Amino acid sequence: MNNYRFLTRDEIDVLEKNACQAEDWTRVRVTEGFHPDYMHRVMLYGDIAIGALDRQIEVSKGFYKHTGIYNATLRNVQVGDNCLIENIGNYINNYIIGDNCYISNLSTMETTDEGTFGEGKVISVLNEVGTGNVILFRGLNSQLAALMVKYASNAPFFQAMRQMVERHISATRGQRGTIGNGVRIVNTRAIINSILQDGCIIDGVSRLKDCTLLSSASTQVYIGTGVICEDSIVSDGSSITNSVKMQDCFVGEFCTITNGFAASQSVFFANSFMSNGEACAAFCGPFSSSHHKSSLLIGGQFSFYNAGSATNFSNHAYKMGPMHYGTLERGTKTASGAYILMPANIGTFSVCFGKLMYHPDTRCLPFSYLIAYGDIMYLSPGRNITTVGLYRDIRKWPKRDMRTSECQKSIVNFDWLSPFSVGEILQGKRILERLREASGDNVSTYNYHEYVINASSLRKGIKYYDIALRIYMGAVLKRVIRQYGRVVKPSSPVGEGEWTDLSGMLLPISEERRIQEGITDGTFDSVNQVLAELKSIHAQYRDFLWTWTYHMILNYYQLHSLSDADVKRIHEDYVQARRAWISEIRKDAEKEYAMGDVEPEVLEDFLRQLDHEVDYEDV
Repeated sequence: MNNYRFLTRDEIDVLEKNACQAEDWTRVRVTEGFHPDYMHRVMLYGDIAIGALDRQIEVSKGFYKHTGIYNATLRNVQVGDNCLIENIGNYINNYIIGDNCYISNLSTMETTDEGTFGEGKVISVLNEVGTGNVILFRGLNSQLAALMVKYASNAPFFQAMRQMVERHISATRGQRGTIGNGVRIVNTRAIINSILQDGCIIDGVSRLKDCTLLSSASTQVYIGTGVICEDSIVSDGSSITNSVKMQDCFVGEFCTITNGFAASQSVFFANSFMSNGEACAAFCGPFSSSHHKSSLLIGGQFSFYNAGSATNFSNHAYKMGPMHYGTLERGTKTASGAYILMPANIGTFSVCFGKLMYHPDTRCLPFSYLIAYGDIMYLSPGRNITTVGLYRDIRKWPKRDMRTSECQKSIVNFDWLSPFSVGEILQGKRILERLREASGDNVSTYNYHEYVINASSLRKGIKYYDIALRIYMGAVLKRVIRQYGRVVKPSSPVGEGEWTDLSGMLLPISEERRIQEGITDGTFDSVNQVLAELKSIHAQYRDFLWTWTYHMILNYYQLHSLSDADVKRIHEDYVQARRAWISEIRKDAEKEYAMGDVEPEVLEDFLRQLDHEVDYEDV
């Protein structure tokens, strides 16, 4: 869109004959390829630039119309090559429009002086009445957001982070709203102070105000019928449809928000799916899912999460406002009708049933079932390790990652057994063994905080945890031997301590703190630098994991080093543990089939899949 020229007298005459008018024809410029015959009933104000109008554009499958501008009012607008703009009810004001765009039946599109394009606002995630902890901007990903939330109370850190983000915004944000190339806007009421990147489809939208849509020709953003979206950012490949109402939100890559969902002061990352329900002050990490009209996600942090119908969280525990929040670690599920009183912390890959009171904290007992019967809270530690649900989940998530390699902003690690989850398993096993030692074997129940653990559940929990530990150690050791041809000692001490899950990214806590401290003291002074460092840590994940696992193996087997005989023993334990695991999952599948809800073909297909698990014992 360059090499503009002034209109010729003949072109002005044709335009005026076509009922076009201009405030000042000398402020209207065009490129070669412009044809005045394709402009009718157009009012032009201020500075106008119009590109070529020399080809057709597809407006519906198999239906082509010639590019041009019809029945429109434009003020201070730049239009790229071969656009079709028609039936603008009010006006387009202060906008830059790219090439090959189709804009039809739009009421108003405008950039005002106070426009932010959805960037720079600080929203309050988790603590609904807090002072704000997540800064919205187009470069946000789940790791940056998690750091902001986790260290928001660290004033020097948050100030440094805010200054860094503001510099990033200033370097990337323009002064006018822009429409990228190949954008389609039809049957829409208002687009105010918004940026729509290449390939966006806007169809039947009620209002977009102060939004940025991070789209491309191959990863289109789709905003559909009845949507009201304000002060928000939507990332590559995501869709918001069917009367969604969204305010002060960030939507990551390839998310779906649909069917009347209401969201405010919330963030949604990579491949999340939200339908029918509501989210407020919610941190929805990668693969968070809620499908049901009666579900309310509020004051919680999730990832790889599935909310059952009528899931609800209470953040008013002490009647001092909605200030309490909690974390459901990766892989957690809530059953239909589940209720959790915040603050609460649920261990990784757990399942919650009923009305859970007493602020549960089961981070040291992962993979558990938490079950409420009236006023009694039961806990079945490790139960979820051997369920069909877990087996299906850990295999479906990698297959459901719709992101292309070019738009994977959030880092996602799919390992279900990692130093993070296995570290919790080790703690859980020790807790159960100490409970048994303290109360003996001849009791029917054990008490853990406010939860009751049946004796049989405790014994099974120890068994299941041990199965998972042996599977993990054997799998890691096998991978190391495959990579190096032998067992090698770790080359770096990084990874020896505790690990964490930074909203989808698994890493040593020491590395997370190094990032946090680097932002605080200015070592990392740009968003791109922080993102590059996070990617570097993720790239070293296997090395850090081996450091942690090597020492874990020595402690578990009480060894000083790993001999060939030790390696053989660990592999044998691994094979036996995997077979025991698969056997338990088979029993769970057959039990579900016996309930009468599963077709025989479904069961048979699943069992055949389990039969092939032995293929991976030596791979």
